[in-house]
Amino acid sequence: MYRAGHLGVSLLVVLPVAVALVLVGRPDLAVLGELCVLSVASLPDVDHELPLVSHRGVTHTIWFALLVGFGFGSVGWVLGGRPTTPVAPELAVAGFGFGTLGVCAHLLGDVLTPMGIRPLWPLSGRAITLDLVRAKNPLANYGLLALGVAGTVAALLAVAQP
Repeated sequence: MYRAGHLGVSLLVVLPVAVALVLVGRPDLAVLGELCVLSVASLPDVDHELPLVSHRGVTHTIWFALLVGFGFGSVGWVLGGRPTTPVAPELAVAGFGFGTLGVCAHLLGDVLTPMGIRPLWPLSGRAITLDLVRAKNPLANYGLLALGVAGTVAALLAVAQP
């Protein structure tokens, strides 16, 4: 997938979590979650810029997703001590969850392509692919983005109803 496709997949993946948070009275965490997930939508593709790191290698694993989640959780813990933010443990858990979810959304987008990913590398070299669309397919990329935006707008309209 290209950036547009990854943004669309990210919007679709975080949508049920964001809606649930709004419904339980936490729109602040829903917005934070959307921002966190979208901010890392293309992060695993940093491997294009790193020497000695192969594309869809270590940055396309569950271990990298957990590392990013840990990083977001750590930031949440530090920021959570301020009076205007949720308590540190709550924000740390939200940061960990959304950071991990954001990278996992990217991985899901790449699973749609023939190349797929090896999510458990180096423990397993088994590739996972659905082989549905090529990564450079503009219809797939912009179609996923349109679906993500449409789903988000529909959810906003639904939860905004009195």
